[in-house]
Amino acid sequence: MAVLKPMEFSRRSILRAFAACTITAAPVYGNAAGFLKGAGDVRKLWLYSRRSGEEVETVYWVDGEYIDEGILEISRLMRDWRLNEIKIIDRRTLDIMSACQAMLDSSQAFQLLSGYRSPQTNAMLRRKSSRVARNSLHMVGKAADLRMSNRSTTQIARAATTCRAGGVGRYSRAGFVHMDCGPIRTWRG
Repeated sequence: MAVLKPMEFSRRSILRAFAACTITAAPVYGNAAGFLKGAGDVRKLWLYSRRSGEEVETVYWVDGEYIDEGILEISRLMRDWRLNEIKIIDRRTLDIMSACQAMLDSSQAFQLLSGYRSPQTNAMLRRKSSRVARNSLHMVGKAADLRMSNRSTTQIARAATTCRAGGVGRYSRAGFVHMDCGPIRTWRG
């Protein structure tokens, strides 16, 4: 006769269950300012890295509190893949990405092209392209270059710009949008 053990629940499984129940009721914000002030129950991100083949779909904020495990999971995916270095991604950047993803209402993950870049990686990329900033916010974990296969760069850039929370660069030819939590500004690459 088999002995039944009581079910064990991790904090993450409880949060995911909670998120599954509440995410459908979470409001979508047309302006990230309200979103960034905590006007909602759940914040989540769904990211895919073509470089590593990894995917993360996680809740990183619930009822006014950031969840360290979720932020670490996202930061691990957004690491400098060339040197395998991890830097904790700025929460404000995560909030901008999350608000954007909610506004886009897509059934697909953001594809991450670049998250954290070590100073060594940034210098190497700068030698290859004049478009790479010397003091890139990627080097301090405050920026991400993203695309979504079922949304245009114009749609993604428009959602990010609506947030009015940082920098938005639209690189239509390369097919990605840069988002950061630095000064509010826009540009085309």
